[in-house]
Amino acid sequence: MTASRGPVGVGIVGAGVISDNYLTHLASYPDVEVVAIADRDLNRAESVAAAHSIAQHGDTQALLSNEDVEVVVNLTVPSVHVEVSLAALAAGKHVWSEKPIGLTRESGQVLVDRGRALGKLVGVAPDTILGAGIQQSVRAIRDGSVGQILSAITIVQNPGPDLWHPNPAFLFQDGAGPVLDLGPYYISALVYAFGPVARVRAVGIKPRARRPILSGPLAGEDFEVTKLTTISAIIEFESGQYATSHFSFDSPLRRAGFVEVTGSEGTIALPDPNWFGGDVRISRIGQEDDVVSTESTGLGRGLGVVNLARAIRGGGPVIASADLALHVLDVMLAIEEAAASGATIDTLTSVATVPLLDPDWDPLKSTIS
Repeated sequence: MTASRGPVGVGIVGAGVISDNYLTHLASYPDVEVVAIADRDLNRAESVAAAHSIAQHGDTQALLSNEDVEVVVNLTVPSVHVEVSLAALAAGKHVWSEKPIGLTRESGQVLVDRGRALGKLVGVAPDTILGAGIQQSVRAIRDGSVGQILSAITIVQNPGPDLWHPNPAFLFQDGAGPVLDLGPYYISALVYAFGPVARVRAVGIKPRARRPILSGPLAGEDFEVTKLTTISAIIEFESGQYATSHFSFDSPLRRAGFVEVTGSEGTIALPDPNWFGGDVRISRIGQEDDVVSTESTGLGRGLGVVNLARAIRGGGPVIASADLALHVLDVMLAIEEAAASGATIDTLTSVATVPLLDPDWDPLKSTIS
């Protein structure tokens, strides 16, 4: 394989929990090929490389020096997302980063500007917005299927990732919490449907200052909680509509995937934005619900990498772009700031209308020769 022909070479930085999901799905997408994996724990990098038949494993610098790596997939912890992504750009690579794009608006803006200046593409999770579920939903909204769009409700709540994650402390500290960890799925879907956000109001609580680890080898140890763990927000869009959103790591009653968009002539219930397919349900007064089931078989993390790879080879838009991710980060930080201060917080960024994929877009087909 060379850097200009055939599948786009991918290098993974970060061999943690999410890497298996990425690697399993990337192996099924013919337009990309994973050629290297790196981790600060070299033994872990070696183990994951062996499990997924990856040719090279080692540290990040070795991966960045590999000429066959055209796209760096950044699966590190949020606190070093920008650092790793900037290093990849400096090495001449395009970048796909896990969410969030960074921890501050300023660092996220630096990454956006650096990628643009170097002529490199930067995409950021979640790539669930490329799945048929969200694509079908946003297409229906833009086609006027429920009339003039008015408002939305989103809810995601659970007991918290300390219940299952073997090392969950980082999910309750800077760069995470329920808004930055779960919010990207929901806020990205809302911005896709409504356009950019103008301002937010919010309230929040932190019931426990410390929480125990409940599974894995560290079970029984506890850790400090620095983030609000339940937040409810009112999000106002530039277009005049609003959404009410609830995020919680404190609820024994699990509720996820609740996204409803109401228009003047009906309501669309979107599928879970954490997944790639599901039912799109349209309800209208006096009529039976119209349900469209969208397929997600064979699809998973890495759709954004495929979209990025095809943009590298043939042009076209990066759907889950760094510009979108920066605005989503801005919105999430504004929600946290509003909850902490009680003030209404204006967003500092905006984003252009995010395009839809072609209806026949298929990551499982080979389009690069």
